[in-house]
Amino acid sequence: MNKKIIAGAVAVALLIVAGTYWFLGRSGDDQRHLTLHGNVDIRQVSLAFENSGRISSLAFDEGDRVKAGQVLATLDTEALKIQEQQAIAQLDVQKQTVREQQTGARPEELAQARAQLSSAQAQLQKATEDISRIQRISASTGGKGISRQELDAARSNLRIAQASAKERQASLALMEKGVRSEQREASAAQVRATQAQLALLQYQLSQAELRSPADAVVRARLQEPGDMTGPQKAVFTLALSAPKWVRVWLNESDLGRVKTGMPAEIITDSFPDSPVKGRVGFISSVAEFTPKSVQTEELRTNLVYEVRVIVDDPDNMLRMGQPATVTVNTQTGTQNERSN
Repeated sequence: MNKKIIAGAVAVALLIVAGTYWFLGRSGDDQRHLTLHGNVDIRQVSLAFENSGRISSLAFDEGDRVKAGQVLATLDTEALKIQEQQAIAQLDVQKQTVREQQTGARPEELAQARAQLSSAQAQLQKATEDISRIQRISASTGGKGISRQELDAARSNLRIAQASAKERQASLALMEKGVRSEQREASAAQVRATQAQLALLQYQLSQAELRSPADAVVRARLQEPGDMTGPQKAVFTLALSAPKWVRVWLNESDLGRVKTGMPAEIITDSFPDSPVKGRVGFISSVAEFTPKSVQTEELRTNLVYEVRVIVDDPDNMLRMGQPATVTVNTQTGTQNERSN
């Protein structure tokens, strides 16, 4: 009888010790880890062409993975290419005009202008000599040796010769001086205007290709080849591959236990044995009422804080909106704070 009592007492003692050890161990685990529940969130991008036009081709469909910079769709650019060729030809003509103005007259043209001036000066000299001779004859004969008409004609020829020589002199001076600076500046301005127009056309041609801004998955294909599109009509909706995070809600009583940078593990029902690594990336500074989608043991009217746990998901295991369980290692943050 005594042996049975002693054995029972020992068994009870062992149970108490085991229970105490289990309780203390569980409490230690609860202090080191915090379990939260939430949903996976991913940024999305709606892509549209900058210019209006007709869609020429679409290279991807829903579910396809795309890389940053990859061409997803193109517009019909025939009209833009014709305008580009026209602008290039116009620019060549204007540049040639600027070069001619900067170079000035050719030596042959200057020689021709000097020869014309010499001819005009010779005619002026002849006209001057003619009227001098006529005036001497008229003076020596008392006006009877030369008629009035001959004297008027000689004077008229002299004026014509003087005007011609002056005109040739001015033409030579203008040719030697070259084009006025205002004309050169106007021609250079026309070149710059055409260059800007060409750059705009080339930019519009580059924007006729719709490229992925980052690595992503095509979530929706909203238009088809042949559709007329524009800046307000999205062609694709992309789900970015990174960053991904799990949005969870933290009670005020646990707010002091969680710090940014703390490591975490994310488990989903689809892969319960394959946790995904993550870290606490954001803790809201504003409290809000518990969302209806969050299941907690406390009342739904309790105030909670939004926490985003950034995840590293190279195998693309997580999907947008997927429920997930997050376990935050709070002990790591405490040890780091103590070491600091």
